[in-house]
Amino acid sequence: MKSELCSCMRGRVLEFLIHSAHELQVSPMVKYSALALFAERFYPSISNCLYPSLSGLEDGKVSANWLLYPMTESNLQLFALTSLWISSKMHDSPPMSVKCFKSSGDKFIKEQHFTARDLLEAELVLMQVLEFRIGTLSIAFTYLEELLIQLKGVAQVGEYVKLDDCLDIMDLLYEKEETMVLYNSSCSLAASVLVAAYVITVPKQRWEFPVLPWVKFVTSCKEEDILNSVRNILRHVFEPQAV
Repeated sequence: MKSELCSCMRGRVLEFLIHSAHELQVSPMVKYSALALFAERFYPSISNCLYPSLSGLEDGKVSANWLLYPMTESNLQLFALTSLWISSKMHDSPPMSVKCFKSSGDKFIKEQHFTARDLLEAELVLMQVLEFRIGTLSIAFTYLEELLIQLKGVAQVGEYVKLDDCLDIMDLLYEKEETMVLYNSSCSLAASVLVAAYVITVPKQRWEFPVLPWVKFVTSCKEEDILNSVRNILRHVFEPQAV
C-alpha cells in the first residue's frame, strides 16, 4: 500500500476535502475536525502501513476491505467525505444527512460512483482504523480561535488579524505533506499560525505589540519552537508556486 500512496495524491485529496467543505458550507469546526481525523490520523495510518498492528484490524476483516485494497484516489476521496460526515455528527445539531455527502460525491468524485451504503461502510472502516477514537476537541482550530479572541482583547492591533487569514494558512499547511509535522502539537501550531498571520497582516509600523512573548506566556509553549515554526510557515506561504 505504501508504494501506492504518493504525496501528490495526498495533496489532491486534501484539496478535495477542503473544497468539499466549502461546497457543503460546513462550519470551520466541522472542517478542521474532519482534517484532523483524515490528514493527521487516518491517512498516515494507511500510507505508513500501520493499520495491521491496530487491535481493531488484527482479524483481517478491515485490512481486506475493498475500500482499502486497492487504495485508489477515489476511495480516499470517499474517506475524506466520510470524515466530514463524522465531524458533522459530532458538532452539528442536527447533523448533515448522508444524502448531502452522497450528492457531493456524485458531483465531484469523477472516477467512481459510490452509494449511500458505501458511505456507511467507509464510516465503519475509518472508525476501525482509528480504533473508534474520534475526539476532536483539542485540535489546532479550537486553540487558534481562543488565542485570536484573547489577542483582540489585549491589543488593538489584533483587529488586523482575521480568522479567515489564519485558516488560509492552516489549509496550506494541511495540503503540504512536509509541513504536517507542525500538527504534532495543536497548541504550538495555533500559536505559530497566529504569529505568522500577525507578521503578514499587521502593518510594520504597528508591530509595537510583543506578540511572540505574549503567545509564549498564554500557551506555555517554548519561544524558540514557535519562532522556528513561524519561519517554516512563512517560507511555505511565500514560496514560489509552480505554474
